Amino acid sequence: MEITGKIIAVLPERGGISKTGNEWKTQEYVLETHEQFPRKICFNVFGADKISQFNIQAGEEMTVSFDINAREYNGRWYNDIRAWRVERGAAPAPVTNTSPVDAPKVSAPDFSAQNDADDLPF
Repeated sequence: MEITGKIIAVLPERGGISKTGNEWKTQEYVLETHEQFPRKICFNVFGADKISQFNIQAGEEMTVSFDINAREYNGRWYNDIRAWRVERGAAPAPVTNTSPVDAPKVSAPDFSAQNDADDLPF
């Protein structure tokens, strides 16, 4: 899946040691889309190498490719949105308000002048 927008927040990096003794790091980012009704998505990048490779900064315009996975913990379900590719891009073209095309004016027939009750106008 892909989403395009602007990075509006870079959350602190988190890390720890796995059950197998390996060190891990993850960092979360919030992206806001440029739709009429903007949406926000919080996604993460897993692994110190990917975090430094992507080097995502607040204010950047980008397209993020990601996978979604859900996991259960203590009877509750959580979504994990993990980025696997980012492509930096220019800001989207601003939406311009174009004037509507001038349509010819059509007048409606005046049915009030007719007094014939049996003659329907349709």
